[in-house]
Amino acid sequence: MNAGDLVARFLKAIEVDTVFAIISVHNIPIMDGIAREGGIKVVTTRGEMGGAHMADGFARISGKLGVLISSTGPGAANAVSGLLEASYSCTPVLHITGQVPTKYLGRDTGATHGVRDQQGMLASVCKAAYRVNTPEETWGILTRAAQEAMAAPAGPVSVEIPIDVQKALCQEPSPLQVDLKPVPPMPPAPEPLARLTEMVASAKRPMFWVGSGARDCGDLLEQFLDMGFGMVSSWAARGIVKESHPMNLGAMNGSGCKDVENFYQDVDLMVVLGSKMRGQETVDQTIQLPARRVQVDIDPAANGRTYTSELFVQGDCREVLKALLEKIGSEPGVDEDFPAAFTRMKQQARENYKKTLGPYRDFAEQLRSATPEDSLWVRDITVANSTWGHRLYEIYHPRTAIHPVGGGIGQGLPLAIGAAFAANGRDTVLLSGDAGFMMNVSELWTAQQEGVDLLMIIMNDSGYGVIKHMQDAGFGGRRVYGDLDSPDFEQLARCVGAAYVKVTDKNGLASAVRDILPRGGLRMVEVDMGVIGEAPPYYPFLKE
Repeated sequence: MNAGDLVARFLKAIEVDTVFAIISVHNIPIMDGIAREGGIKVVTTRGEMGGAHMADGFARISGKLGVLISSTGPGAANAVSGLLEASYSCTPVLHITGQVPTKYLGRDTGATHGVRDQQGMLASVCKAAYRVNTPEETWGILTRAAQEAMAAPAGPVSVEIPIDVQKALCQEPSPLQVDLKPVPPMPPAPEPLARLTEMVASAKRPMFWVGSGARDCGDLLEQFLDMGFGMVSSWAARGIVKESHPMNLGAMNGSGCKDVENFYQDVDLMVVLGSKMRGQETVDQTIQLPARRVQVDIDPAANGRTYTSELFVQGDCREVLKALLEKIGSEPGVDEDFPAAFTRMKQQARENYKKTLGPYRDFAEQLRSATPEDSLWVRDITVANSTWGHRLYEIYHPRTAIHPVGGGIGQGLPLAIGAAFAANGRDTVLLSGDAGFMMNVSELWTAQQEGVDLLMIIMNDSGYGVIKHMQDAGFGGRRVYGDLDSPDFEQLARCVGAAYVKVTDKNGLASAVRDILPRGGLRMVEVDMGVIGEAPPYYPFLKE
């Protein structure tokens, strides 16, 4: 067999059932091996950028390893955007790419698709990047790469295999085995755990700030909430506990929510679980959090990276919470009036935030009333998502809400397509702006070819709305270079056989979605913001 066959055998051995790929001159042996091996769904994407985001979206929803196969040089470079986003979101993605023949490596000879340092380029956005130098190395290096991608904190890992190595024959390895079982979770050390237990047990008005590193802790967190603890989550960690729970603020985490920020000052302990506390959500760490903070993270480099804390506990979040529950019992000393105060604040914060949204104040409730509880909620970067999409649209289950964590526009559509392959019968709903939607619009034909079920809601304001708000706030209202001619979305929908409806009334979103959602396949809802009204600016882009 050749090294391309080994790649196929490896993917089967680790139970990969879906890969996102573009066949090209420098990966044909790999793709040929996958076709002959059988048993793996190959989604043929229209671009490596889209394919990388699809692998990311698939992995986030499924909890499995996402796999991308790309071409070399320009193809690998196109994948960088998606690999970078997977790094931001700590998504396990295995990227396999080709490389020019070994004799041309590093020689700048003008070989087709040659790059001076492709491995270095990929390493700059991945946890690691490896090269297979001989066919006999293939199995071992792929094993290391997949294990590293899955290890917490997870992330993308790239493997490049020169085309001559892919073609070279070798003996079939024996035994063909690989173990991707996670390393046993790291328990906290006794001393910091004891101190944490003392701090939590003595807290009267405690809260958790929950990040995606605590994604599998919902059952434990719910026990704390039922004992009177409050909770708020990052935008990437939504639905770990149902956001309808009265003690869960969801992603109303402070930015632009004075009710929340003011309430933080009465909280006597905030425990941060597995979160980077990103700048988008904390306005570059200027939101005033409770003065007394503890941070729990499996990554020691997280200590002090953004906000400082009185105590840092290294360990798996689930192991820390289990140990805490065992030590503090079921009756911590939470003030009796704290749950009621928290619940009042939550309702007040939501109502006051809705007042800032102009004609879109009820969009979250409208859409939530028309979509199934377990539907997947995928957002691109656009004003609608930075306001009601991130904060007001309630999420009820973990691994059902994803967005570009790094803040990149245009990634929503391929993320949603990848998510749809992991949906297992659930509806997938995408919320995008018109400008971002067009950045990867070619992937609509991937969705068409693969028969994807996807509802696309496009907020059409004919341009970059958030840029205009920035220009209003900081550049004297000089709105330049932000207007775009939008396509005729109805004609675009027709091109891919998608059902289509346009919303021109601020109260019409729910009925439009209820009508179109049951049709299946590709469906498009265009919200005409030119008729309904411009989205108001959101904090921190209010005029001074």
